[in-house]
Amino acid sequence: MAYPPSYYAATANDTQPLVSLNGDETADVCVVGAGYTGLSAALHLAERGFSVVVLEAERVGWGASGRNGGQLGTGQRKDQRSLEKMLGKEWARRLWDLGLESNALVKHLIARHEIDCDLKPGLLQAGWKKSCATWLKSEVDYLNTHYGYDKARYVPRDEMHEMLATDCYHGGILDTNGAHLHSLNYALGLARAAREKGVRIYEETRVLDVTHTDPANVKTAHGAVRARHVVLACNAYLGMLEPRVAGYMMPINNFIATTEPLGNEARRLIRDDVCVQDTKFVIDYYRLTADGRLLFGGGESYSPSLPADLASFVKKPMLRVFPQLQDKRIDYAWSGAVAITLKRLPHFGRLAPNVVFAHGYSGQGINIATLGGKLIAEAVAGQAERFDWMANLKTPKFPGGTWLRYPALVAGMIFYAMKDRLP
Repeated sequence: MAYPPSYYAATANDTQPLVSLNGDETADVCVVGAGYTGLSAALHLAERGFSVVVLEAERVGWGASGRNGGQLGTGQRKDQRSLEKMLGKEWARRLWDLGLESNALVKHLIARHEIDCDLKPGLLQAGWKKSCATWLKSEVDYLNTHYGYDKARYVPRDEMHEMLATDCYHGGILDTNGAHLHSLNYALGLARAAREKGVRIYEETRVLDVTHTDPANVKTAHGAVRARHVVLACNAYLGMLEPRVAGYMMPINNFIATTEPLGNEARRLIRDDVCVQDTKFVIDYYRLTADGRLLFGGGESYSPSLPADLASFVKKPMLRVFPQLQDKRIDYAWSGAVAITLKRLPHFGRLAPNVVFAHGYSGQGINIATLGGKLIAEAVAGQAERFDWMANLKTPKFPGGTWLRYPALVAGMIFYAMKDRLP
């Protein structure tokens, strides 16, 4: 099965398919899902001496892990002052430390396993409204004063215009600890590293049922895996495999397009080759690719139906930022589902003593999902303290549960979209 068409699929290092499961297997751990969470969990478990089988319904990195904007953040999806108000300073500090670790972990894995994924430094948060400038400046000061973080600096409006060929923004934060990368090649690199440690990865092997037994029996159409532990790492593509957790997250469609190669014009758009994300509720995010294209993400959809013309759909917000690209060709346009939670914090937990899950990264999946896999490995190995920190965040269900969550979300998104249009 081929990957869905995208810039990432067209420039992937190695998309040679892996075999499907045909028969029965046994393992210490069965991981369901070969995205960042599942692959990181498998790799870290194998390094601890566990035998691991990974079952993927489609292909490695098929979902958000192989289609996202490629932006590597520093912390959680929520800013630290918001986390302090939500959770208190002790929990906010724990999440900050885990966020820093998650960023460092991605870079460590890339270096250690020689993953060729175009890793480049720098993330610029751009203030969309005038009121954002004051907040962004105070955020830099707060992180420096209360968290000792010196990797971020405030960028005033005039300098923003020097860094980006647009006058849309009123200020920004440049985080030199942030980075960007080729999403699918990072996932494929994790899979290669895991296989080198003995992990058995089966593609096009959809899990149909997981028994509530010890050991568990993970059933597929043409076989099964008998395992002491099961890891559910499906994120937005969980479907109804496990209804008990489906209502805690919302799959939403994101859209990304890449232009034709821009040559010398590329670095005029983004002078320092950093990735950029703005402060709108439904954000624009963009960066340059290794071959000098603009990769731009914009717009969301909250129903299964997709725009008829994805390229035109994404080009509209892109031209609002860079109108000078009006005549540039869109070579690739694609969509993919990400899973959000009500609090925009990930949802970790246990469904049984031997069944754990992690999902709902709300747009911060590269770093937090990679760390999630490491925390899962710790928990399976009996060192569950840090996994339990995340599980104890008490993610609420969406109002209406699994079936009625969409209307409430759409109403909320319309409200915030209108607020983004105000000065």
